[in-house]
Amino acid sequence: MSSIQDLGEQFNFAQHLIDANRERGDKAAYIDEVETLCYGELSQRIQRTAAGLLAAGLRREERVLLCMNDSTDWPVAFLGCLYAGLVPVAINTLLPAADIAYMISNSRAQAVMTSGGLAGVLHDAMQLAQGHSEVRHTWISRPEADLAPGTSDFAALLNHTEALATCADTHPDAPGFWLYSSGSTGKPKGTVHSHGNLMHTAELYGQNILKLHESDVCFSAAKFFFAYGLGNSLSFPLSVGATVVLNGGRPTPEAVFKRWVEHQVTVFFGAPTGYAGMLADPKLPAKTDVALRMCSSAGEALPRELGERFKAHFGCDIVDGIGSTEMLHIFLSNLPGDVRYGTTGFPVPGYEIELRDDQGQAVADGEIGDLYIQGPSSALMYWNNRAKSRDTFRGAWTKSGDKYQRNADGTYTYAGRSDDMLKVSGQYVSPFEVEATLIEHASVLEAAVIGVNDEQGLTRVKAFVVCKDGQTVSVEELQAFVKSRLTPFKYPRAIEFVAELPKTATGKIQRFRLREAENK
Repeated sequence: MSSIQDLGEQFNFAQHLIDANRERGDKAAYIDEVETLCYGELSQRIQRTAAGLLAAGLRREERVLLCMNDSTDWPVAFLGCLYAGLVPVAINTLLPAADIAYMISNSRAQAVMTSGGLAGVLHDAMQLAQGHSEVRHTWISRPEADLAPGTSDFAALLNHTEALATCADTHPDAPGFWLYSSGSTGKPKGTVHSHGNLMHTAELYGQNILKLHESDVCFSAAKFFFAYGLGNSLSFPLSVGATVVLNGGRPTPEAVFKRWVEHQVTVFFGAPTGYAGMLADPKLPAKTDVALRMCSSAGEALPRELGERFKAHFGCDIVDGIGSTEMLHIFLSNLPGDVRYGTTGFPVPGYEIELRDDQGQAVADGEIGDLYIQGPSSALMYWNNRAKSRDTFRGAWTKSGDKYQRNADGTYTYAGRSDDMLKVSGQYVSPFEVEATLIEHASVLEAAVIGVNDEQGLTRVKAFVVCKDGQTVSVEELQAFVKSRLTPFKYPRAIEFVAELPKTATGKIQRFRLREAENK
């Protein structure tokens, strides 16, 4: 296990970033659609925002709901809260009003920061939360219309005349921020992380594995509110003084390509769904048009076929890894220069991995087991959810909810979510294994696999398939294709062609939605 920096008794992550970049005042930290924000001005905005929040009457460890599109205001708001000792609660900007209302109530947020384009849904959420809301202040970043009564312009908060000269005296284990779980398996949970967790992931993964440096230009398709995106666009690059390109809108292939070419991005962070869409897009740039030196993938396991096709086109590896909201970022990863496509690579130094059976005993290499992780970035708890906290956070270990098998070379291969695993003819079937095989077919863009009961009540494999534009394929051809590559009992007995698959905002396939629809 690699050494982990001792953060001492006093550690404030926002102050750490300010200190780390004092000599880079004129270097670009963020570039969005409106402005370029240099490191010196970023530090000033963080301290002025902190002063404004405290002047508004907010107190240590009170929650501030952060529902903002990616822009330079997002890291200013997040780090301004940390600097002041407040706790930002970063949430998915694509949620419906009812879900946002739940989070307002569940977090007991005292203030809300949002974007002009989200003001409407936030208003509806506040109406739904009436009687269960403690919100006293609402700030709007880049308002698109006249401010509604009871709201203020974020710029006014940002431009507080007296910057806060001294950060809050926070402990590295103090609650620093919340993230809500993505909801790929049901109702989101408020996941409480510490100030120190941001530093641990930046050190162990961003610096030790990805080797990010100040000359890098980073761009993440995953948004700030996603644990993966928070590391990609904030804690990792800012810890080494790199430049970050932001996209306030959807990360469509066109939007991604535009930023790759215009800003000569060197490190890109995406998810398997996004890579599949880009490789299928006729406007895919040539290798000579981009400056990519490395790409990252997380959210779901990267199929071998996608990684190999991307490498063949760009000469650039996709470093696939797995992380979680509970562990904050990636703890099991391929290595730059040693990517084993079809696997999730090796344990990140600083983390320990165990695979266990249903009785909690270690499983042998090649056998499927539940994935447990021990490492310094584990969340403190789920807010107001003791039962789920106890089930997930087990002493020094965190149960991920994923199934894996360890290979003879020390790498790990994904076998699906624990609640997605199928037992067919008395043997386990990994939905991901079948999905990865289906998308190797030239006509298939995406696939999702679930278990359905036949007329005898036995579990059978069913696949939902999205074909590439202009492509068609028969059920029989796909079934034969899978049989030729996997043990025959794993092939899908039923295949349904669909226009799209249900996903979270972070690109994870929601198989439980498919199961719910199938059981109606």
